[in-house]
Order: sequence, then C-alpha cells, then structure tokens
Amino acid sequence: MADYALNAAQERSLSVVLHALATDEHAPTSIRDPALAQRVHVADSLAALELEEVHRARRLVDIGSGAGFPGLALAVALPTAEVALVESQGRKCAFLERVCADAVIENARVVCARAEEWEEGLEWGDVVVARAVAAQSVVLEYAAPLLRVGGLLVDWRGHRAGEEEEQADRAAEILGLHRERVLQTAPLEGASDHHLHTFRKLSPTLARFPRRAGMARKRPLG
Repeated sequence: MADYALNAAQERSLSVVLHALATDEHAPTSIRDPALAQRVHVADSLAALELEEVHRARRLVDIGSGAGFPGLALAVALPTAEVALVESQGRKCAFLERVCADAVIENARVVCARAEEWEEGLEWGDVVVARAVAAQSVVLEYAAPLLRVGGLLVDWRGHRAGEEEEQADRAAEILGLHRERVLQTAPLEGASDHHLHTFRKLSPTLARFPRRAGMARKRPLG
C-alpha cells in the first residue's frame, strides 16, 4: 500500500477492510486471502489515482459497489472527498455499513438503492466510478444522470472490445457524454488487460433519463 503514499491511519483502515473480506461470511467476494485481495481489489481500485480528476473530486459515486471496490479504497485514499457507495442488494449494503464502521471510513456512506432510482444523486457527482458492473453502454446510462456537467465517469475494463466500445460511444452521444481517454494500467505484476475508460459529461442529461429500473440492461442504448 506504500506505493500510493497512504499514511499509517489509511493503511490501517484498508487492513480492516481486507480483514473483513477474509472473515465476514457475508463478504460478497470470492477472494478471501488478504494479500491477494490487496492486489486484485485495492491496487486495481487505487489505479484511478493516476487521474487528476479523481484526486480533485469532492463528490464521488461508486455504482454497484458490491464488496466496496473501487469506492471504499478511494474513500480511504481521498479523505476530503464525500463518497457514495451505491448498491441495490440489501446484504451487500449491510456488509458495506459494517466495514465503514469498523474501518472508521467516515467520508463514505452507503446508498442502498438502484442507481436509476437514487433521486438525491442526480447531477451530484464530480466523478462516478464503476468496476465490473455491466456492459459499457449500460454503465454510461447509470452514470450520466448522477454526474454534474463537466464531471467524469471512470469505468474499469479488462481487454479492449471494439464492438462494445462503438456501442458505448453511440450511447454516450445520446447521454451527453464523450469518451475522453483510455488509460492502460498495471495494478498487478504482469497484468496487461487493465484499462480505465473515462467519459466527460459535456451537456445536461435529457429529461427522459434515467429510465425506469432495469430498462438500461433490457434495452441498452447505442
């Protein structure tokens, strides 16, 4: 964790998170070993710190937070940012609540709701992050209404998929977003297929978004 210039308190918080993954029977992850989870979950999450917009964010939204990555790790690394962990499944929300309390991550709050139904979050985020949530065009539809104009979506992806990216670019145009860059990262030794896709919100989201829950997956844009 020293590679990310974290202080002792931040490292302790992340250690508590890793301990919860290892010991909480309800932790929503198949990766229990703390050393492996540090590499697969924490390092991959903190790779976003390479982006200046993430460093500057005062309001950050993690869509489909699950076990808390990337949102929990970024909340620890960015103590002045307010981080919303958006998760729709009650058991995962309960896990996130326990971890935030045990690790004393006071700048993170759990929003137990679907992204499409979180009305308080409309145009709230400076940055929206998503990791292993859905097809890219679906992630864009979840994220766009939650971003302020000028804000940035950071979408974690593995290998590049041209057809999926083309569909996402068409969806982005409808949603007032624009693909800005694709940053290849190496959070794990020997990793080559890790990418952060960034999309800038250029204009307000059309009034018809967000569509009702489930429609983004059922009828993807693009």
